[in-house]
Order: sequence, then structure tokens, then C-alpha cells
Amino acid sequence: MSGSTLSPAARIALAIGAAAAVALAWGSLVERTRWTLRRADVPVLPAGAAPIRVLHLSDLHMAPWQRDKQDWVRSLAGLEPDLIVDTGDNLGHERGIEGVRRALEPFRGIPGVFVNGSNDYFGPVVKNPFLYFGGPSTHIPRSKPLDIGELHEFFAELGWHDLDNTAAALDLRGTHFEFFGVDDPHKGYDRLDLITAAIDELRAEDPLGDETWPDALRRAQGPVNGRPTVTVGVAHAPYQRVLNSFVNHGAQLMLAGHTHGGQVCLPGFGALVTNCDIPRTQVSGLSTWRHGLRSAYLNVSAGLGTSIFAPVRFACPPEATLLTLVGAE
Repeated sequence: MSGSTLSPAARIALAIGAAAAVALAWGSLVERTRWTLRRADVPVLPAGAAPIRVLHLSDLHMAPWQRDKQDWVRSLAGLEPDLIVDTGDNLGHERGIEGVRRALEPFRGIPGVFVNGSNDYFGPVVKNPFLYFGGPSTHIPRSKPLDIGELHEFFAELGWHDLDNTAAALDLRGTHFEFFGVDDPHKGYDRLDLITAAIDELRAEDPLGDETWPDALRRAQGPVNGRPTVTVGVAHAPYQRVLNSFVNHGAQLMLAGHTHGGQVCLPGFGALVTNCDIPRTQVSGLSTWRHGLRSAYLNVSAGLGTSIFAPVRFACPPEATLLTLVGAE
């Protein structure tokens, strides 16, 4: 049948098919590697404090052959960040640690914190990509376990602190930071019940801790004895139960990944899914999370990678985020 004899319905179907093919080609061949640095200022420091540059990395889903991605991540060391926050899913292949080492080696000696994502435990598998649009994914038993221990050893070599269901403290440019985090909430590995004890233990070991830093003063972000403090919560997947708990524990800033920003978005509409229960409007970027009478800034990274079996992004380029923490007005 010639083109001139096609029915209107057939012509529409052909046009839709052609548009879909173009979109797939763009998403798999172009946008998936259109690395983007997103910048944002976050006013969480006390007035007069020196600005602090935080590089937020997430969802590398690294495979050893992904040299372009590794080179781009390496180049971010030129930003001279004061802190690295890695929110998980670094591995994307059983040999992914090779690419992670190459990508992150330039950050050796820069203070950092990290938490696990589900793909740091289990390798990717072939599955129906349309299942992603049916709601939050679940663990697939045939997924191959990955060497998360080797990943942790490398992060320890870099000098980064493990925040999986625990807490840590750092002093950066005159500001004292308290960090707490959880293991991957998407797999149910988070232990929110351990956070209170971890924070109490952290402050008990701090010579300028509990007695010098009353909770009311912490929440007011005011300097006490010359040392201002900022509290940060870190998780891989931004489930509401986790974010609400972090806010209850006094977090002023929270960082997460996991969502891939929706990975496939529609212009003018945004993400089709979030792969967790966070609202679509907060699937990526900087926003404010409110719970009860409290609130905190929330940065959700759209991440830098995808599963090697679903290498497509559309209207949602891969990203890292440079957050500049500045004084609150």
C-alpha cells in the first residue's frame, strides 16, 4: 500500500511510531550522557559563617567501561568542594568498583559521608522496563550480590564516613556538622530506631556536646561558645517515613537520591513516577520538606546513571549537584 492510500488512522499511528523512535534514540544515545551540574544555595548556616561547598553525588550505577562518565565525575574535583555527600547506588555491574575507583580517586582527602543504595548490594538484572511505571520496584531474588565490602573499603581510603544507621561529626570552615543517616530504605534496611541513640552517643563523645549545645539553640542555628552547628540527614531513597523522622531529629538539610528524577519525564508535566512515595513535585532538586511544625531543606539528586539494562533518560539529564551552604537571613 502506497503512502497516498494510507488511512488517517494509519498515518497517525506512523507519526506516533516515528516520534517514539526519535524520543528513544535521543534518550538512549544523547540525553543519557548529557552530564549536568546543578547549582543551588542553601541558607542553613548561621549569619556570618563562611560558605561551604557540598558536592552531592548519587546513583552512579557504574560499569567499568563507562569512561566518559568516570572522566566527567573526575572533573568535578576542580570545583574544590569542602564536602562530598554520596547517597548510594554507586555500583551498576559486578566489576563496577573499578569504575568507581577511577571516578572518585581525585576526591581523596576531601571530607565525605555516604550511605548505601540497593544497587550497592545487588547487581542489575534484565526485566520488563515498563514495570518501573507500576510503582516502587521490589527486590528480585535472582539479582547477583555485589561486593559492598570492597566499596566501603575504598570509601574508607578516601576518608569518608559511613552513615548507614549511624551518625558522625565534622568541622568544616568554622562550622560544626552533625550527620546522621540510614541504610537503604528501598530494601527496608533503614533502622530509624537507631538514630536517636547514635546522635546521643555522638554528642556524648563531643566535649562541647549536650551540655554546651541545648536542643533549642541547635534548632536556632546559633553559635554557642563560638561554634555554630548544622544538622544533616542522609538517605538513599527519600521515603516519607525517613524524611519525617529526620525532621523530627532536627535535620536542617536532608540529601537523597534513588528517584533518577523520574528518569523518563514529560515536558510540562514532569516525572511519571518516583520509585518511592515522595510527591512527584519533589522528585528532584531543592525543596522544603515539612512535617508537623518543623521543616528542612531537601535536595534529591536525579543521579548520574541508569541500569545498564534500561539506559534511557528523557527530559531528565543525569546530574550532580553543587550546594553552597550560606548564612540564613
